[in-house]
Amino acid sequence: QTLKESDIIKEIAKINVPEFEPKQGVKIAVTDEDANQGETSGGDTSGLSKNLPKPEAVKGVKLEAVEFEKDDDLHMDYVTACSNLRASNYNIPLADKHKTKLIAGKIIPAIATTTSMVTGFICLELLKLVQRKPVDRFKNGFVNLALPFFGFSEPIAPPSREYLDSEWNLWSRFEVDGKSMTLEQFLEHFQEKHKLEVTMISCGVAIVYSLFSPKNKIAERMPMTMAELATNVANVQLSENQRYLWFEICANDEDGEEVDAPSVRLAVR
Repeated sequence: QTLKESDIIKEIAKINVPEFEPKQGVKIAVTDEDANQGETSGGDTSGLSKNLPKPEAVKGVKLEAVEFEKDDDLHMDYVTACSNLRASNYNIPLADKHKTKLIAGKIIPAIATTTSMVTGFICLELLKLVQRKPVDRFKNGFVNLALPFFGFSEPIAPPSREYLDSEWNLWSRFEVDGKSMTLEQFLEHFQEKHKLEVTMISCGVAIVYSLFSPKNKIAERMPMTMAELATNVANVQLSENQRYLWFEICANDEDGEEVDAPSVRLAVR
């Protein structure tokens, strides 16, 4: 329970503070040389050792570090009491337990500073994307509010490669309507539409088809749908609301040369 200020004043009034009596023989450093000599001398520590408890008194006492947890009421009571005592000494506004929890737990609302600024810049870039602006109209931004510094640069277009009448880059993909498409139909689709001989298909970390697999395994998987291959072979969990499956393919062109083909997004619903 957090004490009221009036309760703290009552407790403080009961404390008997002895009158200040200056120590005799204390030398006050006047010059830097005197101060350095005082630091190297180390001072008199004999009184400290006398105040230490005897070993027998602390035998069996074990100290354990406690990790601060903002959701622990005992921790927050202690932090609130200590921080408010120090705040009172320096005429700093006191904080209640809830406000202390926000500060100590580093739950600092940042919407008014960096977050709002970054969100604004992102929205500007999204508007350019919707308006299909050329790549030289987009901007990369580097911002440091502490300096402050605002720097912008033009992004570099991703490298592209051409194949027949198509041009691919890092963001390209094949869109395939494969609600009931079998593996055999999948291979025929790329052969007829894109003039590509698919030699390998992977889903996640599993290879579901390879031209070099045993013939009996290939024959077994040919009539399976692509969704069945993903769930039964690649062990991919297909949720009820999932509409797409992703596949990676290796393919050769009509001359037998390997083509760096983009990913395949196959619609299953």
